[in-house]
Amino acid sequence: MSQDTNQEDTAAEPQQPEVEVDEKLQAEVEIDQPELPEEQPETQIDELQQKLSTLGEQLLREQAEMQNVRRRAQRDIESAHKYALEKFASELLSVVDNLERAIEAIDAEDEAQKAVAEGLELTLKTFIEVLAKHNVEAVDPEGQPFDADLHQAVSTVPNNDVEPNTVINVFQKGYTLNGRLVRPAMVVVSTSA
Repeated sequence: MSQDTNQEDTAAEPQQPEVEVDEKLQAEVEIDQPELPEEQPETQIDELQQKLSTLGEQLLREQAEMQNVRRRAQRDIESAHKYALEKFASELLSVVDNLERAIEAIDAEDEAQKAVAEGLELTLKTFIEVLAKHNVEAVDPEGQPFDADLHQAVSTVPNNDVEPNTVINVFQKGYTLNGRLVRPAMVVVSTSA
């Protein structure tokens, strides 16, 4: 009999904690549920849809701004790579000018200077090829219409043989790097007489 009583006591004990656990869970569920104001469900839906619309618009604006920032950064990087040699190239142009002046100053008929002239011409040719390899190109506009974006007029000369506003003489060649002007060409421009 004492065993039956023990079994009944042990069988009765687990049921009691289950009731307590259920009451605790119910109490937690009631605590977790916020008290909703007594509003019409349609009003709440409208407010939530308006908030959702506003947040969607903000998200689109932020995504567009990030895309613009990426594009701008990419463009800046490309520009930096493309024009990194600009200062260096502009410094080298004086060397090209000096080589051209040296070649012009040599008397081509003098046999003693012929070898020097050939050496200078080959050096100049190689120098210009290296510049061209790095997209530095000469602007030699003789006979072309004057372009203020590429040329700098040193003087004007009346001349009826060519159209007005035509480059008739180039004092110094201009140069571009990837299409961007590094140095303008110094030119003489014709005017009507």
